[in-house]
Amino acid sequence: MFFNLPTLLTWARIVAIPLIVGVFYLEALTEPTRNLIATVLFVVFALTDWADGYLARRMKLTSSFGAFLDPVADKFLVCAALLVLVHLGRVHALVALVIIGREIAISALREWMAQIGASRSVAVHMVGKLKTAVQMTAIPFLLYHGTLFGFFDTQLWGTVLIYLSAVLTIWSMVYYLQKALPEIRAKAR
Repeated sequence: MFFNLPTLLTWARIVAIPLIVGVFYLEALTEPTRNLIATVLFVVFALTDWADGYLARRMKLTSSFGAFLDPVADKFLVCAALLVLVHLGRVHALVALVIIGREIAISALREWMAQIGASRSVAVHMVGKLKTAVQMTAIPFLLYHGTLFGFFDTQLWGTVLIYLSAVLTIWSMVYYLQKALPEIRAKAR
């Protein structure tokens, strides 16, 4: 349960955080090299999110611990990357605060809804999946912080996508809160 292949892939996302952050402190490397290494690390470890779920289902190794650890690892990876990007001046602190704040709020809401037996009302929805997809595209662009193929400005497109992600973050939070509100009202009586 704690150390099967899918769970090890999930743990790898957590272990990757100091690697991604640490790259930016390697002064022996040029900035473009640090950006490239951090981007590759982020993309590789972000792909483990898909791989661990696929393998857990395929190998019949799903577990409550894995279901708990997977979103925690995702949130740690995203939050760490956002904090690095704020530190580097590539993401506005307010955007990072909106995204990180939503993650905390929705995690708490899901925990509470599970305690009152209404977790189905805040199950993952398409707007949440879209938010995640946009966010996971924006972050590598912002980490790379350069031009790809001689014309694709990753900072520009990463900035556009991270702002879109912030809008989708708010939208998804409102959606989940609206879904939870009837259950919350019913239990408050």
